[in-house]
Amino acid sequence: MDVGGTVAPGFEAVRRAFADAQAGDPGGAQLCVYRDGEPVVDLWTGGHLEGGRPFTGESLSVLMSCTKGMAATVAHRLAQRGLIAFDAPVVRYWPAFAAAGKADIPVSDLLAHRAGLAAFDPESHIGPAEMLDWNASTGALAAMAPLWPPGTAFAYHAVTFGYLVGEVVRRVTGRSIGTVFAEEIAGPLGLDLWIGLPQAEEPRVAPQFGGAAAMTPDQHRAMLTGLGLDPDARIVKAMLGAPADAEATNRFMNSRAAHAAEIPAGNGVGNARSLARMYAATIGEVDGVRLLEPLGVDRARTPQTDGLTGPAPLCRLPNEHPLRFGLGYELHRTGSPMLSPGSFGHTGAGGRLGFADPESGIAVGYVCANMAWDYPRGPDARWTPWLDALRRLAAA
Repeated sequence: MDVGGTVAPGFEAVRRAFADAQAGDPGGAQLCVYRDGEPVVDLWTGGHLEGGRPFTGESLSVLMSCTKGMAATVAHRLAQRGLIAFDAPVVRYWPAFAAAGKADIPVSDLLAHRAGLAAFDPESHIGPAEMLDWNASTGALAAMAPLWPPGTAFAYHAVTFGYLVGEVVRRVTGRSIGTVFAEEIAGPLGLDLWIGLPQAEEPRVAPQFGGAAAMTPDQHRAMLTGLGLDPDARIVKAMLGAPADAEATNRFMNSRAAHAAEIPAGNGVGNARSLARMYAATIGEVDGVRLLEPLGVDRARTPQTDGLTGPAPLCRLPNEHPLRFGLGYELHRTGSPMLSPGSFGHTGAGGRLGFADPESGIAVGYVCANMAWDYPRGPDARWTPWLDALRRLAAA
């Protein structure tokens, strides 16, 4: 397997593991690792599926839900400055959010996926085109009644997370979350990382491809019924009502419109170098910049969902690799073990991964074009070889 890039002395095993892990992948990928604020691994391999262009260290990809880690970092930075209190009600910053019984929901519930707003209300008719409209999306969430009593259960706010956290950021700063990220995080660190990609960077983006085959609506309905769910129940229609269509998702996520918009739960664009560098700066100084204070790191990775289940009736669904969240970040779990129980970060659909491990001083960014990861089945096979190599190095 032809792998470009460099590794620091002692990290040769990571290079070999990355090459082995990517050997059967038809798409491009990047892996970057920082240790104690310095890059020690910077690798890439493969090519763009279309056009035969090589996948280099400068290539950009849509990061899917790794974007949530970017949004969470913005929120924590504002909390450190006293501009957001995580235990304060959302309505302190966003008065219209009080509608439909939401006056007492704290900001922490938005970050920890406990707010009961895990998907748009089916009656709001928010689809991909409407998600490009910030006011339409946040307005629908402000008006919406929760899908379950907030704080009593949790479920992944796959798309709504970004609008909920992002609107609090906008109300507090007067700027969009993409602008705050660019000015206060990406700029000082020199990151190729955006929520809202500038037109000039568009030629660098490698299209994503692959993913699960789509079901027909009848097949999807039969599947839900077979799992003991009522396809017409409000929570089921909201969270599971549309059959997955990887081809349509890829078309949307590969479009200029989706790159240019701000969808802070899933349309961040960047590369592994920048993802790793951002996480390195959450746990230590990187060229004089540190994003989170030590107390902020502890707050970010304090478990917020342990002891909670999914809301009824979704809690009855089989779940071999349950999610775990801190305040905005994913925590160590069987489906995404990261480096150690103290790690925090976020995965992205298809196999993207970014995280920091404070105990070892290691931060990681992994980016891929092939949407191969099937998250209910456990860790991506493309992660495990080099994660094992990193664990051995960290232990040594």
